[in-house]
Amino acid sequence: MTEPVISSMAEVRSQLADVLDRAHRDEIPTIITRRGKQEAVVIDIEEYRRLTRLAEATEDAWLNRLADEAEAEGREGSVSLEGMAALLRDHHA
Repeated sequence: MTEPVISSMAEVRSQLADVLDRAHRDEIPTIITRRGKQEAVVIDIEEYRRLTRLAEATEDAWLNRLADEAEAEGREGSVSLEGMAALLRDHHA
């Protein structure tokens, strides 16, 4: 991805068509500032969709890893139903 252009809100308002063309055709994002603070970014819709898919895949992988870790922890030191029944019988005896 090419280095973004940084533009104020006023500049973006007056040049919106150019900002959109730059994002789509040239794949150059525009960072929009307001009062000197970076507030938003304009990127091509396909780049947005790609980033969204990537974020979702990353989140899914992270959640799957957490589930695998929790499952592995649950197996360590776990007791079968029969084993639990035996422990309860022994405890109450």
